[in-house]
Amino acid sequence: MELLRRVVSPGEPRSPRPRPTARARVLALGVAAGVCCLAASGCSSFDKALGQQQVDVYFNTNTTVAYKMHVRAACNNLPNVKAEPIATGVPLASAIDIVVYNTDGASLVDTTRLEECLNKFSQVEGINPTDSSDDS
Repeated sequence: MELLRRVVSPGEPRSPRPRPTARARVLALGVAAGVCCLAASGCSSFDKALGQQQVDVYFNTNTTVAYKMHVRAACNNLPNVKAEPIATGVPLASAIDIVVYNTDGASLVDTTRLEECLNKFSQVEGINPTDSSDDS
């Protein structure tokens, strides 16, 4: 036995679709507006997160805390470059193990100046510029 779809001939009237009530339309518009607001706020925080840039500075293993603090202060006065606050609640030696500079909004020239400043210090072992798009 073969089942066929119901075929409506051109002269046959279609069954009328019920029209949504005013309450249903208002509810649908409210839900759509809510979804749009959530999407817009989610996108803005996502865009903000994507724009974050930083430079991590690594030191030789024997580098003293005083030397790291000196390097941190010496290269902190560049345009669009700001050293991240030092963590509290942990020993200073651990908190400043890696010096992090926030470079949000920094141009290529700004980050190059930071790297030139950091390269003046012999105990700096490595420099790693990253942005939030590197976190895959």
